[in-house]
Amino acid sequence: MPFRSARLLPGLAVLFLTGSCLSPEEQLLDADQEVYLLVQERRAELFGPDSDFSIEPPADSLRQRLLRGEIERLDRLDLGRCLEIAAENSRDYQDQKERLYLAALDLTLERWRFSLQFDAGADATVTGTGDQAERAQIDGDLGLSRLLGTGATIVGNIGTSLFRLLTTGDGWDALSNISFSITQPLLRGSAREVVLEPLTQAERNLVYQVRSFERFRRTFAVDVASRYYRLLQTMDSVRNEEQNFANLALLRERNQALAEAGQLSDVEAAEALSDELRSKNRLIDLQQSLDRALDEFKIFLGLPPEVEIGLDPSALEELDRYQLPGIEELGEEELAALALARRLDFLNTADRLVDAERRARLAADALRLGLDFTAGANLASLEGKPTRLLPGEAPWSAGFALDLPVDAIPERNAYRSSLITYQATRRDTELAADRIRADLREALRQLRSRALSYQIQVDAVRTNEARLENARMNQEAGRSDTQDVLRAQESLTAAQNARTGALVDLALTRLDFASQLELLEVGPDGIQIDKEALAGLAGRRE
Repeated sequence: MPFRSARLLPGLAVLFLTGSCLSPEEQLLDADQEVYLLVQERRAELFGPDSDFSIEPPADSLRQRLLRGEIERLDRLDLGRCLEIAAENSRDYQDQKERLYLAALDLTLERWRFSLQFDAGADATVTGTGDQAERAQIDGDLGLSRLLGTGATIVGNIGTSLFRLLTTGDGWDALSNISFSITQPLLRGSAREVVLEPLTQAERNLVYQVRSFERFRRTFAVDVASRYYRLLQTMDSVRNEEQNFANLALLRERNQALAEAGQLSDVEAAEALSDELRSKNRLIDLQQSLDRALDEFKIFLGLPPEVEIGLDPSALEELDRYQLPGIEELGEEELAALALARRLDFLNTADRLVDAERRARLAADALRLGLDFTAGANLASLEGKPTRLLPGEAPWSAGFALDLPVDAIPERNAYRSSLITYQATRRDTELAADRIRADLREALRQLRSRALSYQIQVDAVRTNEARLENARMNQEAGRSDTQDVLRAQESLTAAQNARTGALVDLALTRLDFASQLELLEVGPDGIQIDKEALAGLAGRRE
């Protein structure tokens, strides 16, 4: 009985050929859609819903608008806005996004390897002798293949040939054939874990890169915050020195008037002028340092250095939001357990140990006996009738292929190497855990030290404010000279600067400590600390 459904095959081949010819732009769009979906799914699984992911630069970035003069200056930039600008322009940030994209792109390839694959082609030839063309032929084929989780490889092929003898002038003749084969490993390479290893590793690599990207986002945010608050600290020092200069100028004017009236010596008047000039010189130096730091910060954010920016000075008043409630009540072992359970970089390290152990098992499988079952069949058409196939007369074959591991030196070496790699990875994992514990111990010591230093500086400002007020009252009463007021004013300015520095040090130490515990969350409003995790740990302890 003829196999008449084969008449559909040429039409299917044409549809496949026309549907698979995508332009480079369409291929790029197809890759982006698949990759972005994978990234968003993995990020949602690990960290909850997030904004859309893309490696394409903004169509109309802030930098471009600044360069075109559409925006003249940026005022009162808060930390959240600085984080947004830095993420948009940072080269390191773009590198991390592209690494994440490539990890997802690799996964799409491994998934494709386990999907139904098509291969189509056609060629046309003319053959002859000398100047005489003798034969024209057109060949077309459509191939299909599929790799199954059992390790079986299924291959099918549909081919059609049209040919004509040009010397006789006869019409076109045609032949077609359908072939099918399957190869199923029975021993070596038959385990599902072995077959799916490339796909498994690609899936895990994407998870690793998602974690690495999120870890980078958080540490990058701490870097931006450190630069931002240090800049605010410098601005505060400038303001303190400006106030100091104004106070010294008033004192100099007062002393100069008293000296002209004969109520104060010229020496004391000169001392006030000398301190005023020194303050002015410090103010000039501080302003230069501030301008240089602003330019460096703009370059770090990816902005043109000539653009004018202003930071939100009230941000220094909000540093208390980075407090870590209950941290002092927790022991080092509890904090280390929290860090080891949450640190994204350590989770990657620990999971790579699992990878190394799995690869050692797979390397051992390669030393097993190889035994494959193979089968195939081929259907050919009657000459001149490409759609009339006779299945009953189709040749077929079935059999087994044995591969004895009589010379398995490469496989032996690969297995031994995988065991050594596993042991090295295990040591690296232990070292990473020890490093985290040691870093936490040091961070905890710094946290306590910074908190104590800040309280000392707060008390120092209060003391020097009282000292300056007392010196002024004594000077008015004639019980002290100008030198006491000048020294008190200088000490107060230094104490105010030290208090701001201690406050910034404490806040950044808290951020670093929270980062080591993986308690940071980065969003549109800046950096937040997951205090619920700390509270939960303290609650379990109680």
